[in-house]
Amino acid sequence: MNIGTQKPESIRNTATKCPFCERESLTDILEEKGDIIWLKNKYPVLADAFQTVLIETKDCFSELSEYSKDHLYALIDFGLQAWEKTIKSGDYKSVIFFKNHGPFSGGTLRHPHMQIIGFKEADYHENISASQFEGITIDQQKGIEFNISTKPKMGFYELNILMEDQGKTKELADYIQLSTHFLLNHFNKNCNSYNLFFYRMDETIIAKVVPRFAASPLYVGYSFPQVASNIDVIAEKIKSLYI
Repeated sequence: MNIGTQKPESIRNTATKCPFCERESLTDILEEKGDIIWLKNKYPVLADAFQTVLIETKDCFSELSEYSKDHLYALIDFGLQAWEKTIKSGDYKSVIFFKNHGPFSGGTLRHPHMQIIGFKEADYHENISASQFEGITIDQQKGIEFNISTKPKMGFYELNILMEDQGKTKELADYIQLSTHFLLNHFNKNCNSYNLFFYRMDETIIAKVVPRFAASPLYVGYSFPQVASNIDVIAEKIKSLYI
């Protein structure tokens, strides 16, 4: 039996026992710092891949938008270092770093976590372009930019943070938290899910935060991303609420 089919599901089935809460039973731990644990994925579903999970907190019902600043900064710094360590191992053609939250995100466990996956043959860079991170500027500081996509990868609304200065990890974390808080509280009353994706393009680290609903059939069937007509309004709303 494929081990992935045994994976527990606790987002919709809240009665499911959470494996991340039973910390004394966790195995194959790679590294930990305080409440943050990085370990091998017990339920791998991908071939030719090194699949790992980054447990963000002990609190099963917390969420990234609610973290204290100290925990937020520690988490993003830890995650970026674990991602970089996997890349620098030289064992993989590409390494992805991402987070699912909510019933439409593609995730299965409610407990806050991220994933770092090293692919031996696949290169995610082949499927992205710099234009997918261009957009209307919401805020900008030296070495880091926060915008809303004018050429989204999947469609409609995508928030991008581009960090050229590697010393701006706290600002990166702040923009990520701002984005998730906005989507869950001020964006759309039906929005309860998002994805957070990290990318590296040359020396720039990019985070993309995407609200998730049922996917557009134009994207699923034909890979046509749709651009919302009011992204300028959304940009101004974020500015007025947070900036």
